[in-house]
Amino acid sequence: MTANYPDIATPLRTQAIMNQYGINTKKSLGQNFLTDLNILKNIVSAGDVSKNDNVIEIGPGIGALTEQLARAAKEVVAFEIDDRLIAVLDDTLAPYNNIKVINQDILKVDLMAAVQENFSDPSAPLKIVANLPYYITTPILMQILESEVHVDAIVVMMQKEVADRLAAKPGTKEYGSLSLTVQYRVQARVAFNVDRTAFIPNPNVDSAIVVLEPREPLAILPDNEQRLFSLFKVGFVMRRKTLWNNLITAFGKNGGMQDKLMDALEAAQINPKIRAEKLTLEQFVTLQNTLTDAGVY
Repeated sequence: MTANYPDIATPLRTQAIMNQYGINTKKSLGQNFLTDLNILKNIVSAGDVSKNDNVIEIGPGIGALTEQLARAAKEVVAFEIDDRLIAVLDDTLAPYNNIKVINQDILKVDLMAAVQENFSDPSAPLKIVANLPYYITTPILMQILESEVHVDAIVVMMQKEVADRLAAKPGTKEYGSLSLTVQYRVQARVAFNVDRTAFIPNPNVDSAIVVLEPREPLAILPDNEQRLFSLFKVGFVMRRKTLWNNLITAFGKNGGMQDKLMDALEAAQINPKIRAEKLTLEQFVTLQNTLTDAGVY
């Protein structure tokens, strides 16, 4: 790897590559090329990427972030859905011998198989880094979180509004079912924000880098994970309503069901008049279990 090779992530080189290959960004794929070298280096730092790590990158584009990852990581496997960019990446990433680019939709990838088949040492620590298209941020993120692959860190760029929701704490306006669904599996924090002017072309919104890392096991586990995830949505279906109103809307208003719901809330020591945004993850888990015990399900 040569230090003399010019960085991809400068406005002039990015534009030159786009001109050379006649690249027009596809809005349908959410393509925006990052042209701020400091931001790219900060993304790598946010994931604490080292020569011990394997990295999966999603959406390498023309290779700006891939290049920085290759310099820091053991190996990089990058999934790019746009077949127009494969030849571009072969060129821009030619100086690096620890990168493999795969022309495939990440939503159709078996991550476990991808790790086993594409890294020379599949047992090395794994980190996932991505500049996610805004329109499919949540599906990609949930695919990663639901995979059986152990991931030591996920570093993703996304719309700032979504990033704030992922890392939100109880009692804030950003806190909701997405916050709970993600934080059930990992701890989330916003590392830093990224202004829209750092991209070609400029997106319509600002972005943020979110770091997701393994969390400590919950002291109380749900008796049914899928019901727990549904309960998150029930709690926030009408955000300004009380938890009680949302529960009877979801489960029924007849007297027998209301008695069961009240029993569950009392067992969980939760005030029916509280709003869901005030409940912690642990309280939702407790409520899920007491709903089962009360015969609501």
